[in-house]
Amino acid sequence: MRRRDIIAALGAALVWPLSARAQQLPVIGFMSSRSSDESRALLAKFTESLAESGFVAGRNVAIEYRWADGHYDRLPALAAELVARNVTVILAAGGPPSALAAKAATTTIPIVFSGSSDAVGLGIVRSLSKPGGNITGISHFNISLAGKRLENLRELTQAGNFFCYLINPRNPSAETERSEALKGAAALGLRIEILKASTEVEIEAAFAAAAAMKTGGAVVSSEPFFDSRRDMIVATAARHAVPASYGWREYAIAGGLVSYGSSLPGSYREAGKYVGRILKGEKPADLPVLQPTTFELVINLKTAKTLGIAVSPGLLASADEVIE
Repeated sequence: MRRRDIIAALGAALVWPLSARAQQLPVIGFMSSRSSDESRALLAKFTESLAESGFVAGRNVAIEYRWADGHYDRLPALAAELVARNVTVILAAGGPPSALAAKAATTTIPIVFSGSSDAVGLGIVRSLSKPGGNITGISHFNISLAGKRLENLRELTQAGNFFCYLINPRNPSAETERSEALKGAAALGLRIEILKASTEVEIEAAFAAAAAMKTGGAVVSSEPFFDSRRDMIVATAARHAVPASYGWREYAIAGGLVSYGSSLPGSYREAGKYVGRILKGEKPADLPVLQPTTFELVINLKTAKTLGIAVSPGLLASADEVIE
């Protein structure tokens, strides 16, 4: 055999085992209704947690990513791709749209969802304590916090009793959140206008309408399409001088006035733990849906000053974080 043939044969012998080992790695299908750029910090929390569970991407597990960038109609196809790929487990990140798409795509591949506030009501799981089937995950309680966010915004702005509430009608939880917002407003003696947006143009129009109505402020739903356009929403609220409340600390960090809710990075850490446990052999049906136990109030004092809002000492003292 010629020398170059020997070298080629040796090269093939070395490459084949490596390729075979790569194919044998368990594969996590990571699908999200959000965008990759906006989710970088969250993704880092997920992979850190996964590593703490003993699974490092590229070493003993592979991860395939699919991003919908806020376009919910893309999710069924993304889920179908992962199922066709025969992944070991699916992480459905970004709320109900992603969870429902994954659930519809497979009844056998284990699924962990992140961020579904009304998992039982939407039929994602049978119950929080005993989810059943092939799916479990992490809840955020976002919908049930609608009234509290209105209350925080009224106390912060001291701007009368008329506020707006922005939802995305394409989110499966939209009608439930609308109902909770109306209920919360009634309990507080507030009037609210429900505004709807599912495109960037409609987001702009919603804030323009809120400003024209001289609202005291607007609560923005904690919603993946909105999250994937967080900077645009914060900038639009500022341009129209509309005080706005959000569900995630990340909005306040980006310049939003106030946020109240659980930790979004924390939920991705918990999702990483659950995926790790499933890779080790546990079943989703045996893992209860996790629920947050702490909620943080974050106030951006710089934004408040720009809007001419004097934050009371009492509210400042009750805030978990003040951004100056």
